[in-house]
Amino acid sequence: MFDLITNRDSNVKNDILSGMTVALALVPEAVAFAFVAGVEPMVGLYAAFMMGLITAAIGGRPGMISGATGATAVVMVALVAQYGIQYLFAAVALAGVLQIFAGVFKLGKFIRLVPYPVMLGFVNGLAIVIFLAQLGQFKIMDSVGQLTWMQGEMMYLMVGLVLLTMAIIFFLPKLTTAVPASLVAIITVTLLVHGLDLDARTVIDFVRDMVPAAQKDSVTLAGELPTFSIPMVPFTLDTLMIVLPTAVIICLIGLIESLLTLSLIDDMTNTRGSSNKECIGQGVANTVNGFFGGMGGCAMIGQSMININSGGRGRLSGITAALVLLGFILFAAPLIEMIPLAALVGVMFIVVIGTFEWASFRIIRGINKEDAFVLFLVTAITVAADLAVAVVVGVIVSALVFAWKHATHINARTHEDEDGWKVYELDGPLFFGSVLHFKDLFDPENDPQDVVIDFNESRIWDSSGIDAIDNLADKYLLLGKKLHIRHISPECRDLLSKAQEYVEMNVNEDPRYHIATDKLD
Repeated sequence: MFDLITNRDSNVKNDILSGMTVALALVPEAVAFAFVAGVEPMVGLYAAFMMGLITAAIGGRPGMISGATGATAVVMVALVAQYGIQYLFAAVALAGVLQIFAGVFKLGKFIRLVPYPVMLGFVNGLAIVIFLAQLGQFKIMDSVGQLTWMQGEMMYLMVGLVLLTMAIIFFLPKLTTAVPASLVAIITVTLLVHGLDLDARTVIDFVRDMVPAAQKDSVTLAGELPTFSIPMVPFTLDTLMIVLPTAVIICLIGLIESLLTLSLIDDMTNTRGSSNKECIGQGVANTVNGFFGGMGGCAMIGQSMININSGGRGRLSGITAALVLLGFILFAAPLIEMIPLAALVGVMFIVVIGTFEWASFRIIRGINKEDAFVLFLVTAITVAADLAVAVVVGVIVSALVFAWKHATHINARTHEDEDGWKVYELDGPLFFGSVLHFKDLFDPENDPQDVVIDFNESRIWDSSGIDAIDNLADKYLLLGKKLHIRHISPECRDLLSKAQEYVEMNVNEDPRYHIATDKLD
C-alpha cells in the first residue's frame, strides 16, 4: 500500500526540505484545532512546535510528526468552557505524566495486539476524516456569520488551484526528486495567486473567519517564544478530580493514535520504531506543553504522511518542521499568512489518496466476512465518533469473533494404552469459549478406572479452562475414578489448586511456555 511514497532513503537534504513542507501544513491545522478546543490560535501553534520538536528528538519513531490534533482537541472543549484554560494546561501536563508511566512500564507493546482488519479500518477511517476536514476550506463566512459553500468563480478558482497542486505533486517526482514535490507545489501556487492577484482565500482568511468580526483586522499569527508557567490552579484533591478524567482520556487517545501511526509508518518504511520510547516521548512533550502554554496533542497521520512522502525519514525532519514553524511564528508570520488554502488542501488530498488502503476492496473479496465486518465497523466508527472508540470497539469485536470461531476448535483423539487407561489427546485451545465443547468430549460414566488427558497439542488459556478441568476431576472423583493430566504447562499446573490432590502431573515431559517479552520495545 501507499504507492505515493517516492524515496525511502534518509538524508539531511530530504529531511530539511520535507520538514519545511510539513511546517507549512501544520499552521492551519494547529489553528483549527485550537478553535475546536476553545483556545486562542497561538496555543495551538505552541503545541504544534513543542510536540513536534520533543517527540522528534526523543520519541520512538523517526519521521513521525506530532502536534495539536483534533482527536485530543474535542476532549478539551468541556474542560476549557467550564473551568478555563489553566485547568486545560494542568490536564495536559497530567496526561503527559500518565503517558510517561505507560512507557516506563512498557505498555506500548500492547498496541501490536491490534488486529490487521482494525488497522485497515483505522487507516481508511482516518483518510476519510482528513478528506472531510478539507471540505471545510470550500466554505466562506456570509454576511450573517454563517459558513456557506463557495459559489461561482470563487469555487472554480479554488478547485482549479487544488487540482494544480495535486498535479504538481503527482507529476514532478517523475521528472526529479531533488526537492519535495509538495513544497514545490505550495510555493508555485502561492506565487501564481499573488503574481496574478487572484482572489483566492489564504491562511489568514481562514483564521479571521474563526474570530468575532471586531477582532478580524487585528488577527495575526505572529507571536513570541512560549514561556514557562505553572498552571494557575489550586493544588487540591478537588482540582485533581476535575482534571483527571480529561487527562486520562487525552492520555489514552494520544497513545492509541500515536502508536497506531507508528505501526503504520513502520510498515511504510520497512523499519521498526520503539512503542515504549514513543510513549515516553509523547508524555514528555505533553508535560512540557502543560507548563509552557500549549494544548498538547499526539502524532498526526496527515503530516506524518506528508513527511514520509516528501522523503523525510530521520529525526531531523521533525525537528526541522518544529523549528521552521517557530521561525514563522517569530519572524515570518506574513509569509505563512499569504499561503493559499487551496495549496494546502491539494497537499492533504494527496495524503488522503496515499493513506486510504485501496487494496481493501480486493482484500475484502479474499478474507472472511467477519474480518470484513470489523474493517467496515472500525472505518465507520472512526468517521462517526473518534479513533479511540473505533480501535477499542474493533479490538473487542475481533476478540469476540476469534473466541466464537475457535469455540469448537477443540477435539480429542482417544485410545487405550498398555495399562488399560483411556487417553484423551486434546487438540485445540481450552478457554472460556470452548469450555462447553470440552465437557462434551468426555464420558465419565463409561470410562475405565484411570483416565488420562494429554495436553501435548493443547493449551489452557484462562481460568475458565482451569475451572472446567476442576469440575471434570470432581465428576471422576465422585465415580471413584482417577484423572491424570499430562503435558500441561508449569503456569497452568500452579493454578490447578483443586486438582493437585488427585491429578497426576507428568513434570518431566511437560513443555515450558513463554509469554511476550519487552525485548523489542
